[in-house]
Amino acid sequence: MKTMILAAGFGTRLFPLTIDRTKPAIPFLGKPLVGYVAEYLATFGLKEFVVNLHHQPESVIDALGDGSRFGVKIDYTREVPKILGTAGALDNARELLQDDTFLIVNGKIITDIDIAAAIETHKASGAIATMVLKENHKREKFTIVDIEDGFVKGFGDFARPLTEEEIRDTEHELFVPCMFTGIHIMEPRVFDYIPRGVYSDIVPTFYNPALAKGEKIAAHVTDGNWFELSTIPRYLDISLAMMKDADVFAGANCHVSPGASIRDSVMWDDVSVGDDVNLYRTIIADDVTIEPGEHFENAAIVRAEMVRNCPEIPEKALKGYIQGENYIVPLN
Repeated sequence: MKTMILAAGFGTRLFPLTIDRTKPAIPFLGKPLVGYVAEYLATFGLKEFVVNLHHQPESVIDALGDGSRFGVKIDYTREVPKILGTAGALDNARELLQDDTFLIVNGKIITDIDIAAAIETHKASGAIATMVLKENHKREKFTIVDIEDGFVKGFGDFARPLTEEEIRDTEHELFVPCMFTGIHIMEPRVFDYIPRGVYSDIVPTFYNPALAKGEKIAAHVTDGNWFELSTIPRYLDISLAMMKDADVFAGANCHVSPGASIRDSVMWDDVSVGDDVNLYRTIIADDVTIEPGEHFENAAIVRAEMVRNCPEIPEKALKGYIQGENYIVPLN
């Protein structure tokens, strides 16, 4: 079975960490995020990957190469001049995927979901596609996927936290919505729904029309761990949660003065931290120097020259400011 890893996105909400790389290529505890995805998939015997590219494509190629370091084979597809959307990405890889059942995985997640179990659900269902779902107990802002008797019935609004009044007034067990993990299994017949050569997303292009036509879309609900690194605060929180016994991660060639205090922070490669520096809940990107006596808390820091040379700061990016040779983004 071939697997498509989606790696073409811009990562605008992770800017400036994505200023010189796409979101799946950012470091996560010493490895490119998309490298974690490749290693994870390989543990299930999946060896043939298709990876789509658009924004900062060389950063993904540098992270994955030809796949040999992960024991897999990788084919790349390029989306030019414009990004194509999820369904458009499938169309662009049609010749590589259309001969057999295939898996799609978002390249920005950390998970231990049992892919083999999801594949078994798909095979037993006779469905044209299977969506891997999780119960959204925290009611985070993800689209609600409506399910019934093991099959997807439609898509609702974004989940929202219950108000205190709603919690107090309910007489029954609270409804827990399901959310999509970005993992799905598809039969080649999905290409009958996907137009050629245009931008299109998967829900309006395939899932909604397929459901309207009476196609079966299976729901595999998992209790596996799943994290999406879509914003800088989430990136930091998930990094800290995955460190286990440590509270600071330092990449290659980091130099920290003995007089510095660093807590609950992540440093990428070639970082230098001076005397009397105090860092708490801080992400420090490649080649950043923190000067003696500086104090940062709840911030992401990159070199200022990278932002000065950036043609445009994305609208969805958190606002930052230049201080000395660094660009500081408060995370509050």
